[in-house]
Amino acid sequence: MRRALVRLLDRVAESDEGRAILARELERQNLLAPPKELDELSNSAVPYPELSWGSEPAQRTVEQVPIFITGRFRSGSTLLWNMFRHIPGITAYYEPFNERRWFDYASRGVRVDPTHRNVSEYWTEYDGLEELRQYYRQSWKFEHLYMPEWAWNPNMRRYIEVLIERARGRPVLQFNEVDFRLAWLRAQFPQARILHIFRHPRDQWCSTIQGKECTPSSTLRDFEQFDGFYLLAWGRDLRRSFPFISVERTVHPYELFYQVWKLSYLFARRHADHSIAFEELIAEPRRSLLTVLASLEVAGYDLDALSGLIEPVNVGRWKEYAEAAWFAAIERRVDGTFDEYARARRSCASPGTQSEE
Repeated sequence: MRRALVRLLDRVAESDEGRAILARELERQNLLAPPKELDELSNSAVPYPELSWGSEPAQRTVEQVPIFITGRFRSGSTLLWNMFRHIPGITAYYEPFNERRWFDYASRGVRVDPTHRNVSEYWTEYDGLEELRQYYRQSWKFEHLYMPEWAWNPNMRRYIEVLIERARGRPVLQFNEVDFRLAWLRAQFPQARILHIFRHPRDQWCSTIQGKECTPSSTLRDFEQFDGFYLLAWGRDLRRSFPFISVERTVHPYELFYQVWKLSYLFARRHADHSIAFEELIAEPRRSLLTVLASLEVAGYDLDALSGLIEPVNVGRWKEYAEAAWFAAIERRVDGTFDEYARARRSCASPGTQSEE
Protein backbone atom coordinates (compact mmCIF):
# COMPACT_ATOMS: atom_id res chain seq x y z
CA MET A 1 0.00 0.00 0.00
CA ARG A 2 2.80 2.40 0.88
CA ARG A 3 4.65 1.73 -2.39
CA ALA A 4 1.45 2.26 -4.33
CA LEU A 5 0.86 5.56 -2.54
CA VAL A 6 4.41 6.70 -3.28
CA ARG A 7 3.98 5.88 -6.99
CA LEU A 8 0.69 7.78 -7.01
CA LEU A 9 2.31 10.85 -5.43
CA ASP A 10 5.19 10.70 -7.90
CA ARG A 11 2.70 10.62 -10.78
CA VAL A 12 0.81 13.61 -9.36
CA ALA A 13 4.07 15.55 -8.97
CA GLU A 14 4.82 15.02 -12.66
CA SER A 15 1.77 17.01 -13.74
CA ASP A 16 1.64 20.81 -13.95
CA GLU A 17 -1.22 20.92 -11.47
CA GLY A 18 0.60 18.62 -9.09
CA ARG A 19 3.74 20.75 -9.19
CA ALA A 20 1.67 23.87 -8.54
CA ILE A 21 0.06 22.25 -5.48
CA LEU A 22 3.47 21.17 -4.22
CA ALA A 23 4.92 24.65 -4.73
CA ARG A 24 2.07 26.26 -2.80
CA GLU A 25 2.55 23.83 0.08
CA LEU A 26 6.31 24.36 0.17
CA GLU A 27 5.80 28.12 0.19
CA ARG A 28 3.28 27.77 3.02
CA GLN A 29 5.82 25.76 5.00
CA ASN A 30 8.52 28.43 4.46
CA LEU A 31 10.52 26.14 2.17
CA LEU A 32 10.61 28.23 -0.99
CA ALA A 33 12.46 31.46 -1.56
CA PRO A 34 10.30 34.61 -1.56
CA PRO A 35 9.58 36.43 -4.83
CA LYS A 36 12.47 38.44 -6.25
CA GLU A 37 10.35 41.58 -6.02
CA LEU A 38 10.59 41.37 -2.22
CA ASP A 39 14.38 41.22 -2.47
CA GLU A 40 14.33 44.39 -4.57
CA LEU A 41 11.99 46.17 -2.16
CA SER A 42 14.07 45.25 0.83
CA ASN A 43 17.20 46.64 -0.79
CA SER A 44 15.81 49.97 -1.96
CA ALA A 45 14.25 52.97 -0.28
CA VAL A 46 10.75 54.16 -1.11
CA PRO A 47 10.56 57.72 -2.51
CA TYR A 48 8.63 59.20 0.43
CA PRO A 49 10.63 60.33 3.49
CA GLU A 50 7.73 59.73 5.88
CA LEU A 51 7.72 56.06 4.85
CA SER A 52 11.41 55.55 5.53
CA TRP A 53 12.31 52.23 7.07
CA GLY A 54 14.91 53.80 9.29
CA SER A 55 18.63 53.41 9.51
CA GLU A 56 20.77 50.34 9.96
CA PRO A 57 21.02 49.00 13.55
CA ALA A 58 23.69 50.66 15.63
CA GLN A 59 27.05 48.95 15.71
CA ARG A 60 27.83 47.13 18.98
CA THR A 61 31.08 47.19 20.88
CA VAL A 62 32.87 43.87 21.32
CA GLU A 63 31.52 43.66 24.88
CA GLN A 64 27.95 43.83 23.52
CA VAL A 65 28.24 41.46 20.55
CA PRO A 66 26.18 38.34 21.33
CA ILE A 67 27.63 34.86 21.04
CA PHE A 68 25.45 31.96 19.87
CA ILE A 69 26.64 28.46 20.74
CA THR A 70 25.31 25.71 18.50
CA GLY A 71 25.75 21.98 19.03
CA ARG A 72 23.83 18.72 18.87
CA PHE A 73 22.44 17.14 22.02
CA ARG A 74 25.23 15.40 24.00
CA SER A 75 27.94 17.24 22.06
CA GLY A 76 29.50 19.12 24.99
CA SER A 77 27.48 22.29 24.47
CA THR A 78 26.47 22.37 28.16
CA LEU A 79 30.14 22.27 29.13
CA LEU A 80 30.83 25.29 26.90
CA TRP A 81 27.84 27.14 28.36
CA ASN A 82 29.01 26.46 31.91
CA MET A 83 32.48 27.81 31.15
CA PHE A 84 31.07 31.03 29.69
CA ARG A 85 28.85 31.25 32.76
CA HIS A 86 31.99 31.51 34.88
CA ILE A 87 33.48 34.43 32.94
CA PRO A 88 32.91 37.87 34.52
CA GLY A 89 30.94 40.32 32.39
CA ILE A 90 28.99 37.59 30.55
CA THR A 91 25.36 36.45 30.89
CA ALA A 92 25.14 32.89 29.59
CA TYR A 93 21.66 31.54 28.84
CA TYR A 94 21.17 27.79 28.88
CA GLU A 95 19.04 26.27 26.08
CA PRO A 96 16.64 29.19 25.48
CA PHE A 97 14.17 26.96 23.57
CA ASN A 98 14.04 24.24 26.23
CA GLU A 99 10.49 23.06 26.94
CA ARG A 100 11.03 23.55 30.68
CA ARG A 101 10.69 27.30 30.05
CA TRP A 102 13.42 28.55 32.35
CA PHE A 103 11.71 31.92 32.75
CA ASP A 104 8.63 30.23 34.26
CA TYR A 105 9.01 29.29 37.94
CA ALA A 106 6.07 26.88 37.73
CA SER A 107 7.33 24.83 34.78
CA ARG A 108 11.11 24.74 35.07
CA GLY A 109 11.29 22.46 38.10
CA VAL A 110 14.53 21.74 39.96
CA ARG A 111 15.89 18.66 38.18
CA VAL A 112 19.50 18.76 36.97
CA ASP A 113 21.01 16.14 34.66
CA PRO A 114 23.66 14.30 36.74
CA THR A 115 25.87 13.94 33.65
CA HIS A 116 26.19 17.74 33.52
CA ARG A 117 29.17 17.95 35.82
CA ASN A 118 29.80 21.08 37.91
CA VAL A 119 26.27 22.35 37.11
CA SER A 120 23.83 22.90 39.99
CA GLU A 121 21.02 24.68 38.08
CA TYR A 122 20.26 26.14 34.66
CA TRP A 123 17.92 29.08 35.21
CA THR A 124 19.36 31.93 37.30
CA GLU A 125 19.95 34.07 34.22
CA TYR A 126 16.23 33.88 33.35
CA ASP A 127 14.96 35.23 36.67
CA GLY A 128 12.85 38.34 36.09
CA LEU A 129 12.29 37.57 32.41
CA GLU A 130 8.62 36.54 32.60
CA GLU A 131 7.95 38.79 29.58
CA LEU A 132 9.45 36.00 27.46
CA ARG A 133 6.23 34.06 27.97
CA GLN A 134 4.40 36.13 25.33
CA TYR A 135 6.90 35.16 22.62
CA TYR A 136 7.93 31.61 23.50
CA ARG A 137 6.58 28.71 21.43
CA GLN A 138 7.31 25.12 22.42
CA SER A 139 6.96 24.12 18.76
CA TRP A 140 10.35 25.75 18.10
CA LYS A 141 11.96 22.62 19.50
CA PHE A 142 10.31 20.22 17.06
CA GLU A 143 8.90 22.06 14.04
CA HIS A 144 10.37 24.12 11.18
CA LEU A 145 13.85 23.10 12.29
CA TYR A 146 15.15 24.23 8.91
CA MET A 147 14.87 28.01 8.52
CA PRO A 148 16.62 29.78 5.64
CA GLU A 149 17.70 33.38 6.04
CA TRP A 150 14.38 34.73 4.74
CA ALA A 151 12.14 32.65 7.03
CA TRP A 152 9.46 34.63 8.88
CA ASN A 153 9.38 34.15 12.66
CA PRO A 154 8.93 37.46 14.52
CA ASN A 155 8.22 35.77 17.86
CA MET A 156 11.48 33.83 17.78
CA ARG A 157 13.39 36.94 16.78
CA ARG A 158 11.85 39.02 19.56
CA TYR A 159 12.42 36.28 22.13
CA ILE A 160 16.15 36.26 21.32
CA GLU A 161 16.24 40.07 21.24
CA VAL A 162 14.83 40.27 24.77
CA LEU A 163 17.50 37.89 26.05
CA ILE A 164 20.20 40.00 24.41
CA GLU A 165 18.75 43.30 25.62
CA ARG A 166 18.30 42.14 29.21
CA ALA A 167 21.72 40.53 29.55
CA ARG A 168 24.04 42.03 32.13
CA GLY A 169 27.21 42.22 30.13
CA ARG A 170 27.89 40.27 26.96
CA PRO A 171 25.09 37.80 26.09
CA VAL A 172 25.87 34.15 25.31
CA LEU A 173 23.01 31.90 24.16
CA GLN A 174 23.64 28.14 24.05
CA PHE A 175 21.29 26.35 21.66
CA ASN A 176 20.66 22.72 20.72
CA GLU A 177 17.91 23.52 18.21
CA VAL A 178 19.43 25.99 15.73
CA ASP A 179 21.57 23.58 13.70
CA PHE A 180 19.51 24.30 10.58
CA ARG A 181 18.55 27.87 11.52
CA LEU A 182 22.04 29.34 11.46
CA ALA A 183 21.49 31.20 8.18
CA TRP A 184 18.37 32.76 9.69
CA LEU A 185 20.22 33.70 12.87
CA ARG A 186 23.00 35.25 10.82
CA ALA A 187 20.49 37.29 8.82
CA GLN A 188 18.59 38.46 11.91
CA PHE A 189 21.65 39.15 14.07
CA PRO A 190 24.47 39.92 11.61
CA GLN A 191 26.87 41.15 14.29
CA ALA A 192 26.58 38.01 16.43
CA ARG A 193 29.38 35.44 16.60
CA ILE A 194 28.51 31.76 16.20
CA LEU A 195 30.51 29.10 18.04
CA HIS A 196 30.01 25.47 16.98
CA ILE A 197 30.91 22.40 19.04
CA PHE A 198 30.81 18.89 17.60
CA ARG A 199 31.61 15.39 18.82
CA HIS A 200 32.51 12.08 17.20
CA PRO A 201 29.12 10.76 16.02
CA ARG A 202 29.69 7.23 17.32
CA ASP A 203 30.49 8.38 20.85
CA GLN A 204 27.71 10.96 20.69
CA TRP A 205 25.27 8.21 19.71
CA CYS A 206 26.31 6.10 22.71
CA SER A 207 25.91 9.13 24.99
CA THR A 208 22.47 9.75 23.53
CA ILE A 209 21.11 6.28 24.26
CA GLN A 210 22.74 6.33 27.75
CA GLY A 211 22.76 2.58 28.25
CA LYS A 212 19.14 2.06 27.17
CA GLU A 213 18.17 -1.20 25.49
CA CYS A 214 19.02 -0.17 21.95
CA THR A 215 21.25 -2.78 20.36
CA PRO A 216 22.86 -2.99 16.90
CA SER A 217 19.87 -5.09 15.82
CA SER A 218 17.24 -2.57 17.01
CA THR A 219 15.04 -0.62 14.62
CA LEU A 220 13.44 2.81 14.80
CA ARG A 221 10.27 1.05 15.87
CA ASP A 222 12.12 -0.42 18.89
CA PHE A 223 13.94 2.83 19.57
CA GLU A 224 10.88 5.05 19.79
CA GLN A 225 10.32 4.33 23.49
CA PHE A 226 13.94 5.26 24.29
CA ASP A 227 14.10 8.41 22.17
CA GLY A 228 15.01 10.93 24.86
CA PHE A 229 16.52 13.50 22.50
CA TYR A 230 13.76 13.91 19.90
CA LEU A 231 15.53 12.06 17.08
CA LEU A 232 12.35 10.77 15.46
CA ALA A 233 10.56 14.12 15.77
CA TRP A 234 13.54 15.85 14.18
CA GLY A 235 13.76 13.28 11.40
CA ARG A 236 10.09 13.68 10.49
CA ASP A 237 10.31 17.45 10.43
CA LEU A 238 13.60 17.62 8.50
CA ARG A 239 12.37 15.15 5.91
CA ARG A 240 10.08 17.88 4.55
CA SER A 241 13.20 19.79 3.50
CA PHE A 242 15.66 16.91 3.04
CA PRO A 243 13.75 14.03 1.43
CA PHE A 244 16.57 11.51 1.83
CA ILE A 245 16.20 11.47 5.63
CA SER A 246 15.50 7.91 6.83
CA VAL A 247 12.46 7.66 9.09
CA GLU A 248 11.35 4.19 8.00
CA ARG A 249 10.61 2.17 11.10
CA THR A 250 12.74 -0.76 9.94
CA VAL A 251 16.10 1.07 9.75
CA HIS A 252 18.52 1.24 12.64
CA PRO A 253 18.22 4.55 14.55
CA TYR A 254 21.95 5.22 14.14
CA GLU A 255 21.29 5.77 10.43
CA LEU A 256 18.89 8.63 11.17
CA PHE A 257 21.19 9.87 13.94
CA TYR A 258 24.19 10.02 11.61
CA GLN A 259 22.18 11.74 8.87
CA VAL A 260 21.14 14.52 11.27
CA TRP A 261 24.66 14.68 12.74
CA LYS A 262 26.25 15.13 9.33
CA LEU A 263 23.72 17.69 8.15
CA SER A 264 24.25 19.64 11.38
CA TYR A 265 28.02 19.50 10.93
CA LEU A 266 27.84 20.72 7.32
CA PHE A 267 25.52 23.61 8.19
CA ALA A 268 27.71 24.73 11.07
CA ARG A 269 30.93 24.52 9.10
CA ARG A 270 29.36 26.87 6.57
CA HIS A 271 27.82 29.40 8.95
CA ALA A 272 29.79 29.32 12.22
CA ASP A 273 32.66 31.67 13.00
CA HIS A 274 34.56 29.00 14.89
CA SER A 275 34.20 25.24 15.35
CA ILE A 276 35.74 23.08 18.05
CA ALA A 277 35.75 19.33 18.58
CA PHE A 278 34.60 18.11 21.97
CA GLU A 279 37.52 15.67 22.05
CA GLU A 280 39.99 18.52 21.52
CA LEU A 281 38.43 20.52 24.35
CA ILE A 282 38.72 17.54 26.72
CA ALA A 283 42.27 16.57 25.72
CA GLU A 284 43.81 20.06 25.67
CA PRO A 285 41.50 22.38 27.60
CA ARG A 286 43.86 25.31 28.10
CA ARG A 287 45.04 25.53 24.50
CA SER A 288 41.53 24.97 23.13
CA LEU A 289 39.99 27.60 25.39
CA LEU A 290 42.65 30.15 24.52
CA THR A 291 41.94 29.62 20.81
CA VAL A 292 38.16 29.77 21.17
CA LEU A 293 38.04 32.80 23.45
CA ALA A 294 40.56 34.71 21.35
CA SER A 295 38.52 34.05 18.20
CA LEU A 296 35.45 35.51 19.93
CA GLU A 297 37.40 38.43 21.48
CA VAL A 298 36.53 37.39 25.04
CA ALA A 299 38.78 38.74 27.78
CA GLY A 300 38.92 38.96 31.57
CA TYR A 301 38.71 35.23 32.31
CA ASP A 302 40.59 32.94 34.70
CA LEU A 303 42.01 30.19 32.50
CA ASP A 304 42.82 27.93 35.45
CA ALA A 305 39.27 28.18 36.81
CA LEU A 306 37.72 27.48 33.41
CA SER A 307 40.01 24.52 32.78
CA GLY A 308 39.06 23.15 36.20
CA LEU A 309 35.45 22.79 35.03
CA ILE A 310 36.52 20.16 32.50
CA GLU A 311 36.63 16.59 33.76
CA PRO A 312 37.97 13.53 31.92
CA VAL A 313 35.52 11.78 29.61
CA ASN A 314 35.81 8.25 28.29
CA VAL A 315 36.45 8.71 24.57
CA GLY A 316 35.87 5.72 22.30
CA ARG A 317 32.91 4.18 24.12
CA TRP A 318 31.41 3.26 20.76
CA LYS A 319 33.80 0.29 20.58
CA GLU A 320 31.80 -1.34 23.36
CA TYR A 321 28.58 -0.92 21.35
CA ALA A 322 29.47 -2.42 17.97
CA GLU A 323 32.35 -3.28 15.67
CA ALA A 324 33.87 -0.51 13.58
CA ALA A 325 32.65 -2.26 10.44
CA TRP A 326 29.04 -2.06 11.65
CA PHE A 327 29.24 1.73 12.09
CA ALA A 328 31.21 2.18 8.86
CA ALA A 329 28.61 0.34 6.76
CA ILE A 330 25.86 2.69 7.89
CA GLU A 331 28.03 5.78 7.52
CA ARG A 332 29.09 4.82 3.98
CA ARG A 333 25.48 4.32 2.99
CA VAL A 334 24.51 7.73 4.39
CA ASP A 335 27.51 9.45 2.79
CA GLY A 336 26.62 7.87 -0.54
CA THR A 337 23.06 9.17 -0.26
CA PHE A 338 24.35 12.66 0.51
CA ASP A 339 26.60 12.57 -2.56
CA GLU A 340 23.75 11.33 -4.76
CA TYR A 341 21.44 14.07 -3.50
CA ALA A 342 24.12 16.74 -4.08
CA ARG A 343 24.61 15.53 -7.67
CA ALA A 344 20.85 15.62 -8.27
CA ARG A 345 20.64 19.19 -6.97
CA ARG A 346 23.52 20.31 -9.20
CA SER A 347 21.88 18.64 -12.16
CA CYS A 348 18.56 20.39 -11.48
CA ALA A 349 20.32 23.72 -11.07
CA SER A 350 21.88 23.39 -14.52
CA PRO A 351 19.40 21.54 -16.76
CA GLY A 352 20.82 20.18 -19.97
CA THR A 353 24.42 20.35 -18.73
CA GLN A 354 26.72 17.68 -17.43
CA SER A 355 26.66 17.73 -13.63
CA GLU A 356 29.92 17.89 -11.75
CA GLU A 357 31.08 14.74 -9.94
